[in-house]
Amino acid sequence: MKVVVIGAGIGGLTTALSLHAAGIECDVFESVAQIRPLGLGINLQPNAVRELIELGLGDALAEVGIATSTLAYYNKHGQKIWSEPRGIAAGYRWPQYAIHRGELQHILLDAVYARLGRDRVHLGHHLASLEQDDARVIARFVDRASGAPLDGHAADALVGADGVHSAVRRIFNPAEGLPVSSGRIMWRGALLAKPYLDGRTQVMIGYRDQRAVVYPMSEKQAPPGMQLINWLVVLGEQGLEHRREDWDLAVPKERFFPPFAHWNFPWIGLADMIEATQEIYEYPKADREPLAQWTHGRVTLLGDAAHPMRPIGSQAGTQAVVDARVLAQSLAESGGDARAGLQRYDDERRPLMNEVVLRNREYGPEIVMQMAEDRAPGGFTRIEDVIPRQELEEIARSFKVAAGFDPETLNNRCSYSVRTA
Repeated sequence: MKVVVIGAGIGGLTTALSLHAAGIECDVFESVAQIRPLGLGINLQPNAVRELIELGLGDALAEVGIATSTLAYYNKHGQKIWSEPRGIAAGYRWPQYAIHRGELQHILLDAVYARLGRDRVHLGHHLASLEQDDARVIARFVDRASGAPLDGHAADALVGADGVHSAVRRIFNPAEGLPVSSGRIMWRGALLAKPYLDGRTQVMIGYRDQRAVVYPMSEKQAPPGMQLINWLVVLGEQGLEHRREDWDLAVPKERFFPPFAHWNFPWIGLADMIEATQEIYEYPKADREPLAQWTHGRVTLLGDAAHPMRPIGSQAGTQAVVDARVLAQSLAESGGDARAGLQRYDDERRPLMNEVVLRNREYGPEIVMQMAEDRAPGGFTRIEDVIPRQELEEIARSFKVAAGFDPETLNNRCSYSVRTA
């Protein structure tokens, strides 16, 4: 069996490694002519880390990432609403890692080059069209810079892992249009700074229309006693205009900073971090409507191309990794019937991911911050007087169950690895 993967991001490269591990031939096609370590931080939940470790990437992740110890939510006054252990400390058999997205992509890319060969990754190939019949699917490409046609490629199956603006998704959903706005805008940056709290904690601060997320993502890139810390802040649009097609727009901090200027707390100086950040990027906080099907014959979708979601609960990159592993297993166990394998993958993953997309629109586990704002906007003395602990525990638990990474389920489920002869 041969598979074409469109897109060399986290999902596409993990798909290539998973297919190779399952004994399936694979080629990856990427629009850009050179892959650079772009982006900022990403959190990999234990369900993704398990899959990457089973692909033999555990040492590389441990060398580059930071194993998250704790997730904590705070109100706009810097008062703790809820905290919980993460990774090994939470009972998982695998850690949770915060890592620079570009470094993760290069870990995956280096592994693809080493295992599949550099000739299996085709850069500068932008998907122009595809066609399929009972025997095969053919992908046709153009040079992204010049528009000149490039050689087509035939395979038994094609996987669209080409992101939120997926060309593959657009072929089967031509009237879909731009991503769906949440009515909020996000700004992101990173800087070298001294550790806060225990140096391993991811924190969420604020409420729905004004919030921040902060976590350390690298010590490898930092001098002794410092960390590379990732931050993002979100505001309701409130008259701010943003072109929906802009996803990496460099902006000055003055565009959003005033509401956060006083957010220096005894345990973290967020306002000072923002002030010290040299490069800041703006993104729409958006997703797309869940699809009724990802698979069309010999073609399917994966990762952000299949289920773009709002950045809630650290799920997008994690779920792309899991998608890749389930896809490879489904194809490997299809008896050579690529269409049946793709449909099995669709049937298993799409309902789960559609639910996560919709839960993230309701703020997933981060809803506790809005609850604290609604019930105690002036702050509190004891969080238990505002939100009972049982309620907090159930919110955290139910999201993990829905997203497939509660400890019991993850620790006890069978591996997605396929043993080849």
